[in-house]
Amino acid sequence: MSRSIPSQETLTVEFKSDLKKYNDSNLFEDVVAFANTEGGDLYLGVEDNGTITGVHPEHANPVTLGAYIANNTVPPISTRCEIIEDEKPVLRIAVAKSYGGIAATRSGKILRRRMKIDGTPENVPMYPTEMATRLSDLRLLDYSTVLVLEGSPADIDPLELERLRKIILAYDGDKALLELSNEELLLALGFTREQNGVVYPTVAGILMVGKVPSIERFVPTAASSFQALEGTSVRVNEDYMLPVLAAIEKIIGHLEVWNPEREIEMGLFRMAAPEFDKRAIREAVVNAFCHRDYSIMGRVRVAVADEGLTIANPGGFIEGVTVKTLLTAEPHGRNQLLADSLKRVGLAEKTGRGIDRIYEGSLIYGRQLPDYTNSTPKTVSLFIPRSRPDIQLARIISNEQNRLGRPLPINTLLVLNTLKELPRSGMKQIAEAANLSEAVVKAVLDKAIETGLVEAYGAGRGRNYMLSHTLYQDKAQKIGYVRQKDIDEARYQEMIVNMARNADYIARADVMNLLHVNAGKAYSLIKDLVNQGILLPVNKGRYAKYKLNI
Repeated sequence: MSRSIPSQETLTVEFKSDLKKYNDSNLFEDVVAFANTEGGDLYLGVEDNGTITGVHPEHANPVTLGAYIANNTVPPISTRCEIIEDEKPVLRIAVAKSYGGIAATRSGKILRRRMKIDGTPENVPMYPTEMATRLSDLRLLDYSTVLVLEGSPADIDPLELERLRKIILAYDGDKALLELSNEELLLALGFTREQNGVVYPTVAGILMVGKVPSIERFVPTAASSFQALEGTSVRVNEDYMLPVLAAIEKIIGHLEVWNPEREIEMGLFRMAAPEFDKRAIREAVVNAFCHRDYSIMGRVRVAVADEGLTIANPGGFIEGVTVKTLLTAEPHGRNQLLADSLKRVGLAEKTGRGIDRIYEGSLIYGRQLPDYTNSTPKTVSLFIPRSRPDIQLARIISNEQNRLGRPLPINTLLVLNTLKELPRSGMKQIAEAANLSEAVVKAVLDKAIETGLVEAYGAGRGRNYMLSHTLYQDKAQKIGYVRQKDIDEARYQEMIVNMARNADYIARADVMNLLHVNAGKAYSLIKDLVNQGILLPVNKGRYAKYKLNI
């Protein structure tokens, strides 16, 4: 009989010997640690090396044990307990990941799981800073709203308030804010808040417009850096402990120097195309500051090198967001107050879809896409590669946007880019490559076909798509288009010949079923093969049959 129990421990699998009855207090701690990490399965009756020794009789009742665990955890943790009949009976306790907050034992112990250097798991205490990170990951805590009770309005820098007002004017922020006094402005943005008749700054206030000594005292994690490298030579290497607005201005100023432009022709016009789209990199830098985890040490790091631009910040993606769902997940920042204030002053995308802007900056030029794959549970890392623009694709996107009088939706840009990289792709293949649902891809393709951006070949499941011939303006590009189109025709003819070789006769209906094409297309393909002398008609009319000419 095959073994139904895992053979080794992982972050989500734990073995416990139950020969001498495993201690109940330790059991509750294990369950809490699972809930505070990724959830998982605890097996009672299995040794650390995977040997099955059986569950103790006092733990053999899954119903009562589940209730016992719930009564000794806060909030009560619901588990699914079951006896697994293997070599000997084993109790499996399935623990779900806690999304409602941090779990503890009734005695007040709070633990989490982690992997040791040797690759085995362990339970360790969860410290206060880790609790703040955990709650912000779960969208249950906005650290930027926390009052700095040891601070006062004197920690706010008037010069930074002037910088904020200038940014509102320069970036078309909320002009109503300019009518407010400094005290009213701080309250309106949530940078200060009154408690028991006393006005205190918030973490967001200290971060955005605080004096440098106050930032160093109250939010010592708010560091950032900029590096510029040429080969192995470091041309710029600066570290900052500045208010967020000043740090963003400093970094953007550096990037202006290291972001050369080239001109690309757009019909009768020329357009300047920087290596990194300016709006995209501004949004990426702003995102790094407003979504970083300020409860842990680290720094926002911006580095430009020969290969491209890296923007990284401490704190992984919040719950529900992954590399694959970046463009589809509901927008929600780790520090919502900080993010809202950056939107109101005009630096951040007001819709909360700054990630769309980052992707759009590459897509409109037909460049390689931004890459988040180096991100970890502790860090978000964005890499924007240096790459040459695709002039033809940039031209067709520009022309279509001019025709519409508005930018193309991000999903349309993603599908066009995918078809550039994967011509003659089916809908499923496009959806997987673009990380979009097939329903979204179908809607985009239908609209793109209607407007002439995309052409479709075949029918049903065999339907493929490629960029329209309008993309191919010069001779070399037209040759590419014809080659791609003719590949379909040659492949269809080959498939028909193979079918005829393995059958006495074939009919038009057989070709339609084989290639998922309509009757007219099937007849045209058969007629071409007859004209070439490859197929012979056996009879004529609506139900004509054909055989291979051998």
